[in-house]
Amino acid sequence: MKCIKNRKRLLKPIKKKYRDTLILTGILILFFGVGITALVLLRRSSQLDMTSAYSVKEEMYGTHGAEISTQKADSFASSYAVSSGNMSLEGVAISDTTKAGLFDLDHGSVMFAQNIHEKSYPASITKIMTAILAFKNGNMDDIVTIPAEALNQESGSTEIGFQEGDQVTLDELLHGLLIYSGNDAAVAIAQHIGGSVDQFVEMMNQEALELGATNTHFANPSGLQDENHYTTVYDIYLMLQEAMTYPHFLEIAQLSSYNLTCNRGEQEVTFHLDATDQYLTRQVTAPKNVTVLGGKTGTTSDAGSCLALLSQNAYGEPYISIVLHAANKTNLYTYMNQLLSAINQ
Repeated sequence: MKCIKNRKRLLKPIKKKYRDTLILTGILILFFGVGITALVLLRRSSQLDMTSAYSVKEEMYGTHGAEISTQKADSFASSYAVSSGNMSLEGVAISDTTKAGLFDLDHGSVMFAQNIHEKSYPASITKIMTAILAFKNGNMDDIVTIPAEALNQESGSTEIGFQEGDQVTLDELLHGLLIYSGNDAAVAIAQHIGGSVDQFVEMMNQEALELGATNTHFANPSGLQDENHYTTVYDIYLMLQEAMTYPHFLEIAQLSSYNLTCNRGEQEVTFHLDATDQYLTRQVTAPKNVTVLGGKTGTTSDAGSCLALLSQNAYGEPYISIVLHAANKTNLYTYMNQLLSAINQ
């Protein structure tokens, strides 16, 4: 009995010690779990902060006066939208002869599609590709000498007013290209980047293939009418997505006007340029809670009235909307407003 009693007395401290160890282990597990949870929440919070901090407006308005960067940013879309056929949308009624599309960039989805894979003349929307190659292959402070080939291209052609031999930076040419749609700027850029217009056009077609714009073929850098110069709504969506990865494209494309300067001998010459986009010049008002961030217009008798836009809804979510071959500018902006009205629904 004595032996048994002593054994019982020994068991008590052992049980107490075991219990204390279990309690300590439980506390450590609890603290470890809380720490892991806090770390996960912190990482998610950081990711959300980074997402919300990437604002198109900051990219466009926040770098005024800063050094120009041609570094590529991430694309707005996590994936490219895909649509094989037409898709209707309540409140959108567009002429059957017009091609149009509305693309949700955050979700990589097509909201509206009408003939988006049918070939169409793009007119000056072509200049999106011209700009892409300039950003990709040039330096913004390059000095470009205006060649004779850039002048007097055809009757009625939109030109800034350069003279042969004028010297201008590539950055200024891009402003003239995207804001005013100057065809002389397009040719000057093409010769500077490609060495010749023909070589530059080859670069345009190669870039289109690399972007997946397989229903596109370019014949010139400006968009002047040519039967062998065509694209589709969907391919323009791909090209505009690529252009948007260059922050300076957005900085230029949102401007309502610009004073472009060049050197003509010893003299500095200034051209005042107004945007061709009537949303930017406030000739047309976008629907409520829609912010138009810029894009590219295009107009010829064969192409009709065309417009490709980047916009944001009330929540800052980005969308691309494209209308090709509208009968006139009134119809163009009517159709575009129908598309823009849908991004807040």
